Amino acid sequence: MKTTFAFAAVAAFVAVSAPAKADNMVFSSWGGTTQDAQKAAWASPFTEKTGITVVQDGPTDYGKLKAMVEAGEVTWDVVDVEGDYAAQAGKNGQLEKLDFSVIDKSKLDPRFVTDYSVGSFYYSFVIGCNADAVKACPKTWADLFDTAKFPGKRTFYKWSAPGVIEAALLADGVAADKLYPLDLDRAFKKLDTIKSDIIWWSGGAQSQQLLASAEAPFGSVWNGRMTALAATGIKVETSWEQNITAADALVVPKGSPNVESAMKFIALATSAEPQAALAKATGYAPINVDSAKLMDPETAKTLPDQQTASQVNADMSYWADNRDAIGEKWYAWQAK
Repeated sequence: MKTTFAFAAVAAFVAVSAPAKADNMVFSSWGGTTQDAQKAAWASPFTEKTGITVVQDGPTDYGKLKAMVEAGEVTWDVVDVEGDYAAQAGKNGQLEKLDFSVIDKSKLDPRFVTDYSVGSFYYSFVIGCNADAVKACPKTWADLFDTAKFPGKRTFYKWSAPGVIEAALLADGVAADKLYPLDLDRAFKKLDTIKSDIIWWSGGAQSQQLLASAEAPFGSVWNGRMTALAATGIKVETSWEQNITAADALVVPKGSPNVESAMKFIALATSAEPQAALAKATGYAPINVDSAKLMDPETAKTLPDQQTASQVNADMSYWADNRDAIGEKWYAWQAK
């Protein structure tokens, strides 16, 4: 969020347009309520502790990140990305190795730690519904694909990433433990049955807006967006049935002009109290194992890590190895 003071606004613009100086750094994320919460839970305490200003930028754009690295003109220091992208980008030499002498990984969920990334937060794709806008809300992935029983537009994530393909296969009757390797032909065949009724969301804020306006009164969304929507006073229903889990990750682009500051920022962002603060504000689960005990039990029990009865874990390793191939088929199908 940019300050209203003219001098600071100019400084922020310069910081985003060119490599940041030692007394500031740039953090890029997905925008909307999630980035607002990251600023409050992470960036503000970091600046108070270190004196280093954290300039906010975004939304995260993988093409832009890759272009920065290849051109040697990196302006982002820490970026919030999807977990499968982090795994792939690390293998492809686009990220700095993290300094675990600065970042304490001993308290982090090991599922979300690699040489090049640590978890940002842990989330689920859930079936969200604006209950004020419809007679009944879908409860299962099969329901969401049933246009006779639940007519109208529905919304799904636009980009090639874990979530939608898994949901289509689950809706078609594939058992959760038989999802991988993904049967893309079967998934696309199932998606064809509702393609004309899909409104794609490209970022979390858009998914929230689509449900709020009832342009698409239900769909597959990040659970934290349902928490944010409920806070506006709209009557919502969230189905956790076969919720599909994944995690965002924090990475440092190769060639960041402020690697030292970036490592310190990640160290603070993944520590127990800032992770607990973010979870409370967003509804996403913390990746620091000590955070839960710092949270109100009523809040903690609503997070994805407590919704495990029918939970489906997206296979990040599979996606990292197959991301490009899946993406090629995904975008070709969308364009038909």
